[in-house]
Amino acid sequence: MILILAMLLDAALGEPAWLWSRVTHPAVVMGRLIAALDQRLNQGRGRKAKGVAMTVGLALVAGLTGWLIHALPDHGIVEIIFTAILLAQRSLSDHVLAVARGLRRSLDEGKAAVAMIVGRDIAPMREPDVARAAIESAAENMSDGVIAPAFWYLVGGLPGLMIYKMANTADSVVGHMTPRHREFGWASARWDDVLNLIPARLTALLMAITDGWVDPRPVLRDAPKHRSPNAGWPESVLGPVLNVSLAGPRSYNGVMTDYPWVWPEGRRDPGPADIEAAARALWRCWAGMLALTVVLTLIWPGCVPFFF
Repeated sequence: MILILAMLLDAALGEPAWLWSRVTHPAVVMGRLIAALDQRLNQGRGRKAKGVAMTVGLALVAGLTGWLIHALPDHGIVEIIFTAILLAQRSLSDHVLAVARGLRRSLDEGKAAVAMIVGRDIAPMREPDVARAAIESAAENMSDGVIAPAFWYLVGGLPGLMIYKMANTADSVVGHMTPRHREFGWASARWDDVLNLIPARLTALLMAITDGWVDPRPVLRDAPKHRSPNAGWPESVLGPVLNVSLAGPRSYNGVMTDYPWVWPEGRRDPGPADIEAAARALWRCWAGMLALTVVLTLIWPGCVPFFF
C-alpha cells in the first residue's frame, strides 16, 4: 500500500520546483556524498579495492537509512513521501515532453531540452537525432527511475529502494570507463548492472504488454547489441512499438561512434509526435507496474520481507 500511494503521489506532483529550490533532494545528497568519497579515495594505489569498499559501505548506509525511516512510528507517512521522492515517473514524462515542445519551436530549443536528459554531444544533432535521443532516454530512464525503484521496494521495502538508488547514483557519478574512474568506479558500475538485470527486463515486458506488442524475436535479437547489458531491453521494445529505429551513430566528447541500430526496420526520421507517443507509452508502462503492485497487495499482503 505504501508503494501504491507513493506511485500515485509521484504521478500527481512530480518534483515541484518550489520545494527543491529550498530543500536539497535526497538524490543530490547521495551524489554529493559519492563525489566527496571519489575525491578522497580515488587516488594512489589500490583504487579498485577502494571502489569495492565504497560500494559496500554505501549499500550499508543506504539500507540502514531506509530501515530507520521505515521504523518511524508515523503509520508510514514519511515512508510514503520519501518513496514518492525517489520515483521519477512524472519528472521523466515532463522532461521528455519538453523536448517535443522545444523541437516544435526550433531545433536549437529541442537540443537545449534534450541536453537536460542525455550525455551525448548535441551540436551535430539534427531533428531526428534529437527525437531519437529523447525516446532512448525515455526507455532507459523508465527502467532506472521508475520500474527498478518500485521493484526493489517490493523486494526489500524502503531499505531495498535506498540501496538501489544509492547504487544507481554511484554509477552516474563514478561508473564511467574514463582513465580516472576505470578502476575506482568498476564496482559501482557492475553493482548497478546487477541490480538492474531484472527491472530492465520487467520494464520491457510491461511496455510490450501495455502497448499490445508481444513479439519477443526482435527484442531477443536487438537487446544484446546495446553497449549496456540492461538499457537495450526497454529500447528494443519501444522501437517497434513506435516503429522508430533507435541507437545508431552518435557523438560523445567529439568522437562519432557507429553503434548498431535497434529495430533497424523502423523509420529513421522520428519527430515531436514520436516523442509524445513515447511519453504515452511510459504512462502505460507505469500503469502496468501499478496494477502489478495492486495485485501483489491483494494476493500477498506480506510481499515485503518480514525482517523489514
